[in-house]
Amino acid sequence: MSVTLFPLTQPAAVPTSGDLPLYREVAWDYSNNVPLVRQGSPVYAEGKQAVLVWAWKALQVPRFRKEIYTRAYGCELDSLIGQPYSEDTKKAEARRYIREALLINPYITEVGNSRINFADGRLMVNVEISTVYGDGEVSEIV
Repeated sequence: MSVTLFPLTQPAAVPTSGDLPLYREVAWDYSNNVPLVRQGSPVYAEGKQAVLVWAWKALQVPRFRKEIYTRAYGCELDSLIGQPYSEDTKKAEARRYIREALLINPYITEVGNSRINFADGRLMVNVEISTVYGDGEVSEIV
């Protein structure tokens, strides 16, 4: 089940077996971190672009911290902030958190290369994902 900003306008829950219906998600303006709205109605993305929106939002939401989301939704990347782990350990944990966050979506078939960098006290992540619609990339800064 996808939990999004517009829960009342979302399609029915995705079946867990058989052919998956075309995935739809509210399109997102990543630079301003807002949903795309045209004439008061949400704009929808479909297919690969919709799955990439879902993945980006899943990496944005801190897991276990917001009651509006299920315990399966979100990512634990923010738990690495301030930890005394070595950089290699933080990178390994970040990769694990990313995989756990994204692979719950049945439309995502594989989480590939994760480029993780620490700079200026920030964690920058670029993740290649394979979906049932093709490959794409998601970026996040924590």
